[in-house]
Amino acid sequence: MSSRIETRHRTLREAEIHLRPRRRQGAFRIALGYPNLYYVGMSNLGFQGVFQMLNEAPDVVCERFFLPDDEDREDLLRSGRALPSFDTGADLGRFDALAFSVSFENDYVHVLQMLRMAGIPLRAKDRGPRHPLVILGGAATFLNPEPLAPFADIIAAGEAEALLPKLLGALLGSKSPRDGIVHLREEDGFYIPSRYEVRYHVDGTVAAYDGPGPVRRARGVFGKMTLPQSVILTPNTEMSMKFLVEISRGCPCMCRFCWAGYNYLPVRGFSRAEIVSRAAEVRRHTNKIGLVSTAVCDHPEIEGIVDDLAGLGYEVSVASLRLDDLTPEFVFKLADTGVQGLTLAPECGSNRMRKILNKQFTNDEILDKASWIFGNGIANLKLYYMIGLPFEQHEDVEAIVTLTEQIRERMLVEAKKRGRIGRLHPSVNPFVPKPGTPFQWLPMEDPKESDRKLQHLRKAFTRIPNVDAVIKSARTGATQSVLALADRRVADALEHAVVEGTDLKRGLKAAGLDPAFYLFRERAKDELLPWDVIDNGVAKNYYWKELEKARKEALSPHCPEIQGCIRCGVCEETVNPGYKLPEQWKHLGTPPRYLKVLPGGENQEPAPAAPVEV
Repeated sequence: MSSRIETRHRTLREAEIHLRPRRRQGAFRIALGYPNLYYVGMSNLGFQGVFQMLNEAPDVVCERFFLPDDEDREDLLRSGRALPSFDTGADLGRFDALAFSVSFENDYVHVLQMLRMAGIPLRAKDRGPRHPLVILGGAATFLNPEPLAPFADIIAAGEAEALLPKLLGALLGSKSPRDGIVHLREEDGFYIPSRYEVRYHVDGTVAAYDGPGPVRRARGVFGKMTLPQSVILTPNTEMSMKFLVEISRGCPCMCRFCWAGYNYLPVRGFSRAEIVSRAAEVRRHTNKIGLVSTAVCDHPEIEGIVDDLAGLGYEVSVASLRLDDLTPEFVFKLADTGVQGLTLAPECGSNRMRKILNKQFTNDEILDKASWIFGNGIANLKLYYMIGLPFEQHEDVEAIVTLTEQIRERMLVEAKKRGRIGRLHPSVNPFVPKPGTPFQWLPMEDPKESDRKLQHLRKAFTRIPNVDAVIKSARTGATQSVLALADRRVADALEHAVVEGTDLKRGLKAAGLDPAFYLFRERAKDELLPWDVIDNGVAKNYYWKELEKARKEALSPHCPEIQGCIRCGVCEETVNPGYKLPEQWKHLGTPPRYLKVLPGGENQEPAPAAPVEV
């Protein structure tokens, strides 16, 4: 390893605090990569969780590796050395497997760059027995694995808690790790791209996947999942020395644009006792804790959790808050721990658009809750908005400005009482339809039209005092959006971009692919979509019904709602005598038995459940 990279890695390692013991020896050596800089990767709770699970597995030792920055990359080129592991500087080519945790489509090109810097052939078909297996996992790959499929030996579709034991059992239980691939099954969540051939219609749409059939996305079983948490603290990330803990997984709101809401169903929560107990153990290392969830306020014990953490002396921060579950008491508790800013997601400016999105709160409710926030001394507010949403009209875009102005007025009222004014930080992004949502059939708005809207908002926000907006160009992100919606042919474009050192736009052109085909056309109801190779459990017909309700500006119930099961398809389709009705996931330990019967009658073990309520 070159002296610069060795020194840099050593400096970063010396600043780390390991909260769990690590195994240093094991027969199976796996390197876990995050396809971005150390600063980004070590802020990712999923990456840290998988790192710990691998190191706790019997006879396995896991090291990390990251995308080098520009200076480190130049240093590697000058020295002629390959990309090393972060923990010991070992040659990545000598590991049994390289696993990537991929959360974002923009990191796809980084996966290939890292393989190339490590001296590993990019295409799975070009690797032999001497090369490590290349395993891809993470949210982006189970939403739509196809753009990266030709580069992967194995794609793990779903949650690591369910996947890792079976993956390691197959690879360690065989003569060689590569021989173990044969034991990995689609019904367990393992997508082996080499088992499939894709055929296309003349018009470019997918005709068929010739292979074993759809891969069933794996979900962690409640009661068997250990508490997801940071296992390494470091000052060298955006979350500097902050202990992160996932308090619940999944969101019941069924927002029609939100891939996470559907793909992490059903809702599962971790108990107050477990969360606080672990936080107490970590307290001597840090006074900062972040509560992670797609629905923080929906946790039945959230106020007690914050009380307990405040009692331990923690400064508590939370992910973006869901407006419909926010209470004055919860806001007060956050302010009492020293929180100075919160993030809310109105998503849009009009009540009409929220009905289309299935967001079940109004502008009046947003303003009331903004008053609670400012009234409790939290001075700064970040607001997430989108433009280019389905069925959006000019009035809906203008409503974003109006709502922001009204929130500012509420801020000023409270600021006069306290003699201190904060800032509003609207963040506006163009909407991209995502796989695994009711909007997956719809086109993305023309970037020229989106940029006109964004420019209008940029000028409007500039005229409002105490408002600092973050607004990017739609055109700069349109090409990358292809990766969310593309088929396997886009792999050629990715490879060209990496090998030739160019961008994806030129790579698409070299591969003879038109971005408009993926981005700007409406798909037919019966079209075979590239991501249909993964069965995420939600019925495709359910998505279509939700799309039709969006066209009619009609709301749908949450999951689970007073009406009981909404029949999205994730849970069992027949009445389950162990399923406890409305909101009963909140009684931690009694979630619905959602796992379906496997082929051949084999059942996965369900979580314990209480008697049915009528």
